[in-house]
Amino acid sequence: MAKTLELIFETAANKTVTLTVDEPRGDLTAQDIATGMQTIVEQNIFEVGGSPLAFVKGARVVERNIVEYEV
Repeated sequence: MAKTLELIFETAANKTVTLTVDEPRGDLTAQDIATGMQTIVEQNIFEVGGSPLAFVKGARVVERNIVEYEV
């Protein structure tokens, strides 16, 4: 099963931006994620279209099953 951690932010220009992390650690807590996301906002690590990430909107882990067929 493939897992992806999605970190959802809002820019200063009111645009939603999602950063993804493939195969996140299984022992992450909500507090770990919130602290990391707040650090990203406070340190202006990323800009999108010239607008910095300004607010934390949410986070989620997406799990998906992949079945490959030989054709």
